[in-house]
Amino acid sequence: MPQNQWFSIDSVVALDSLKSLVLLLTLIVARTLIVRWIAGNPTLSMESKRRWVVTTRNSVVFAFLIGLVMIWAHELQAFAVSLVALAAAMVLATKELILCWSGAALRMGGKVYGVGDRIQIAGHRGVVLDHDMFATKLLEIGPGQSAHLYTGRVTVFPNSLLFTNPLIKENPEQEYGLYTVVVPIKNDDEWQRSERVLLEAAKLECAPFMEEAVRHMKLLEQANLLEAPSPEPRITIQLPESGKIHLVLRFPAPDRGRSRIEQAIIRRYLLHANNHEPLPRA
Repeated sequence: MPQNQWFSIDSVVALDSLKSLVLLLTLIVARTLIVRWIAGNPTLSMESKRRWVVTTRNSVVFAFLIGLVMIWAHELQAFAVSLVALAAAMVLATKELILCWSGAALRMGGKVYGVGDRIQIAGHRGVVLDHDMFATKLLEIGPGQSAHLYTGRVTVFPNSLLFTNPLIKENPEQEYGLYTVVVPIKNDDEWQRSERVLLEAAKLECAPFMEEAVRHMKLLEQANLLEAPSPEPRITIQLPESGKIHLVLRFPAPDRGRSRIEQAIIRRYLLHANNHEPLPRA
């Protein structure tokens, strides 16, 4: 920067500083004179004098601040532009951190999930082990989206994913839930018998806790003012492609026993699917 430009800037700052000093001294003198006049005015009560003194003091402070803004307007404008540019650069540089902090605020404010919940987000699935202002740690469940076994691996994802991906909470604070399992069969199989065997297997495995599951669904219905689905095992049929049939079984299970019940149903179905012995009734 040229030397004469430095002198120009210094002279402007010095002039503004002198103006500020003159303004301050003028206001102090004016305040002193006004307070003396108020104190010596016999027509005012003590309460009125205190009120006018306080008003005068606040008015002088306000006038001083307004005067400083007017005197330093050009310097403040340049500072504001620099501050905005700095703030924009900081936002761009810390965008991911800000999103992570915002995601943590969303998680806490909305009570989205907590330690021990099973969640799915952006392809990650598992039990929440820990969470902080930056990330969430999961104990992975898999393999895939249909299995319920712990893989032993730990997944860490940034909280910013909460703004860009839907989150699925597999166990929304319920003792019992409704789950599905898909059993594929060939189109030329005796699909009606397979359907009957699978349904009987589900009823047998779910019978010990069916009454408790029904009671829980009724409580859920009353608490959320919605018509809860029946927990009775149901089967729907899907045709994913020519020559194949999918038997989709929906069954109730305790939140902590989902995998065990599912495996028991599948094993019982496989034991009786290829023979013609009827299953015992539930």
